[in-house]
Amino acid sequence: METLGSNSSCANGSLITLYCSSQQVLCQIVNDFEPDNSNVTLSNWQERVRKNYGFFIGVGLAIFSSFLIGSSVILKKKGLIRLVDKGATRAVDGGFGYLKDKMWWAGFLTMGLGEAANFGAYIFAPATVVTPLGALSVLISAMLSSYFLGERLNLLGKLGCMISIAGSSVMVIHAPEEEKIKSMNEMASKLKDTGFIVFAVLLVVSSLILMFIIAPRYGQKNILIYIIICSLMGSFSVCAVKGMGIAIKGFFQGQPVLRHPLTYCLGLILATSIPIQVNFLNRALDIFNTSLVFPIYYVAFTTMVITSSIILFKEWNSMSIVDILGTISGFITIILGVFLLHAFKDLDVTWASLPHTHKNPVPPPTPEPTIIKLEDKSVLVDNIELPTSSPEQKPKVFTIQT
Repeated sequence: METLGSNSSCANGSLITLYCSSQQVLCQIVNDFEPDNSNVTLSNWQERVRKNYGFFIGVGLAIFSSFLIGSSVILKKKGLIRLVDKGATRAVDGGFGYLKDKMWWAGFLTMGLGEAANFGAYIFAPATVVTPLGALSVLISAMLSSYFLGERLNLLGKLGCMISIAGSSVMVIHAPEEEKIKSMNEMASKLKDTGFIVFAVLLVVSSLILMFIIAPRYGQKNILIYIIICSLMGSFSVCAVKGMGIAIKGFFQGQPVLRHPLTYCLGLILATSIPIQVNFLNRALDIFNTSLVFPIYYVAFTTMVITSSIILFKEWNSMSIVDILGTISGFITIILGVFLLHAFKDLDVTWASLPHTHKNPVPPPTPEPTIIKLEDKSVLVDNIELPTSSPEQKPKVFTIQT
């Protein structure tokens, strides 16, 4: 190859002629040249989309996920109602007839799609935005339950629902960001931590006591028992889902994740926790109103997931005083909202029944006293009614003896 420079200064814009065999090419020197990205790889395309439109995609997926999850609860409830109308064994009594109902399966698949959309939202948008948007599913389920199921939530229940959502949002906003884990070995080292092992043992023992001792006696009377069991199992399932996500990502990157025993342990945890959640959530929906079950379940589930995530990843070390106070305040707000939602659920309190403040009505005018004049005395005498003896009453005769 030979070169013949038409401008040998090699400055920006200079032209150089290149000879290769019988071919002649004229080239121009350009500074700050960026290569043509016409052959963009899949990873580069994903990074570009995430950088430019990731936030909006994440918000859209979170809203779509809330709509699907809120709708799935209504479909499940209608399936359970149809099961009762057919005379089959109810879910609260240990029946599994809902597994043969198409409406229930439609709700189950809808919830699965909603969780998948929620998982995708966490990929594109930060958790501090996605998780508060999950509270929209509570409002969607409340509106749909009042329209399709005829369930009503009194005024105090609505206020408790809004207070709980506000507390959850405050708690999530002040929660620290999750630590990014890139391999299964890092995840295994986190799970072997003493603090998380103690926390996991407490959750397992509490779940067993609730499922086998407390739930058979008080589960049909107290809405919190079934929901707490679902929330405790949900904390395990979310941690397992995060670990499986790391395993799937490592598999496509060529890591030997299939040889790691933690992958199969996480799969076993998912296979155990998810059916328990579905079973006890169906029991709660079978007895109590959807407008009560889903708000309490959302609050309890969010609280347990954030708590387990903080303990697992030790994120409190990076929390500031403001975040600690915000997390505690949000948790107390959640407790107050749940209490207001649950304690007064049987009261018939509406906006119309509240005492309203009105202006004091104008009292009627006091009647003037009647003034008797002297010339009216004859009229008064004529109007006096003298007592007359009854014709049936005989006159009394008094005899005086001496």
